[in-house]
Amino acid sequence: MAIILDNGSCTCKAGFASEKKPRLMLNNITKAKSERRTSFISNQINDCKDLSGIFYLLPLQKGFLIDWGTERQVWDYIFSKDNLNVEFQEHNIVITEPHFNFASIRKLSEIIDGVLFIHQRSMAEIVFEDFQFNGFYTTAASTLSSRSYLRERNHHYCVVVDSGFSFTHIVPYCHDRKLAKAIRRIDVGGKLLTNHMKDLISYRQLNVMDETYVVNQLKEAACFVSTDFFGDLKIAKNNNKRVSCKYVLPDFQNVKHGYIQDDMQSGTQLSVSEEQIVKLKNERFTVPEVLFNPSYIGINQIGISEAIVNAIEATPRVNRQINPFILEIQPLLYRNIILTGGNAIMSGFKERIFNDVRSITNADFDVQIFSPEDPVTYAWECGAKEVRDGTLENLFVSRKEYEEVGYSICQSRFF
Repeated sequence: MAIILDNGSCTCKAGFASEKKPRLMLNNITKAKSERRTSFISNQINDCKDLSGIFYLLPLQKGFLIDWGTERQVWDYIFSKDNLNVEFQEHNIVITEPHFNFASIRKLSEIIDGVLFIHQRSMAEIVFEDFQFNGFYTTAASTLSSRSYLRERNHHYCVVVDSGFSFTHIVPYCHDRKLAKAIRRIDVGGKLLTNHMKDLISYRQLNVMDETYVVNQLKEAACFVSTDFFGDLKIAKNNNKRVSCKYVLPDFQNVKHGYIQDDMQSGTQLSVSEEQIVKLKNERFTVPEVLFNPSYIGINQIGISEAIVNAIEATPRVNRQINPFILEIQPLLYRNIILTGGNAIMSGFKERIFNDVRSITNADFDVQIFSPEDPVTYAWECGAKEVRDGTLENLFVSRKEYEEVGYSICQSRFF
């Protein structure tokens, strides 16, 4: 049975295709100020007693894998006996990578003293020669999502919106093939939102610029996407509890994980000092608003909703390869918009995209948004299902084929 590794910038979703759910493993190496001599690989961070002021070594930057040295350590941890306990020669592996990955990045690279070195070794070489896997296949996470979605519904067209840690991709698909010229990328993701939240809190209340881990928890717990942005701004001015809240920061002694303080339950919570409380008002929805209006913080790009319409409008209006008669494909794309990635978890995300797309597209088009139960693991679950159904069987490159032909067979089959 194959292993599915959805290699995200923030988390790796890893597991055997026979399993229903993947393991979520942090895709980084962490160091803490309190334990400077110790490096925590992936989920080993759970063993760190004080998570204040931690910093990360990230193998992926802007969605692209640039530091194989760090990534290799994370993969070693994932495949180790403490986690997947992989018998490499008995398994195939599916690994995801971003759209339009650079050829040089597919080669082995590592950062030494701040300098990026590119070595003439490929991901396939790591998979086959270092790990000794039996077979290998790589594709984009959105491709795994689209294949399973289309097969389950017997449809032929869809648009996958993958909004993750480093970026957001909008990818139209036609009969299992991505329409490359219509793909749109926005350089806005969860990392940017966390950094923006750090800026706002540090400017308005207390300095949290070194507390990326804590602020990321705060963002995930407190933020929501507004469906009426200017209306909510007016409500926030009046300290309305529908918008305003108090967030208790962890001190890693009495409070290990931050939480939103409920006034009705404040008497039952641990006593906390005022220094531990962050008062949130419009930050709760102005930070996620960057996904829909990046220009608000000086990024000269369109937002997700506009990018969806822009991507669909960039597809051919007719598909004469499938049908010699006129076949409008754009209405079919609007009818099958799939939301995946960590940002899709935020409350109001689906409703906001529907409202925006509905308001700026042709009134005759039926707009339908599909949000899976877990947008973070959806691509992994789809990949696992495809493996179990045998639809990926002919796409794997075996170790024998690789040894006979070399890296060129991966280039011809995957790219």
